[in-house]
Amino acid sequence: MANCIRRNALFFLTLLFLLSVSNLVQAARGGGKLKPQQCNSKCSYRCSATSHKKPCMFFCLKCCKKCLCVPPGTFGNKQTCPCYNNWKTKEGRPKCP
Repeated sequence: MANCIRRNALFFLTLLFLLSVSNLVQAARGGGKLKPQQCNSKCSYRCSATSHKKPCMFFCLKCCKKCLCVPPGTFGNKQTCPCYNNWKTKEGRPKCP
């Protein structure tokens, strides 16, 4: 009986570990939940308030395809997409609009 309980506990801990690793991998990849085909509509809204639509769309789409996430709204809120927020240019400036 005790052996069965230990085996069940080990199985549960292994399952919990695998779920944690899966979440970490997803976060490292970008953590986004978007599908690549959703990037165009999300970036269109994200870039709707800027006067520099072409470069905004170019970089937003590039960031969305890598991170599978676009922050809500037309400005700010980057903390909701860590990959999008942390991707920087060589000069250390934000790459994603």
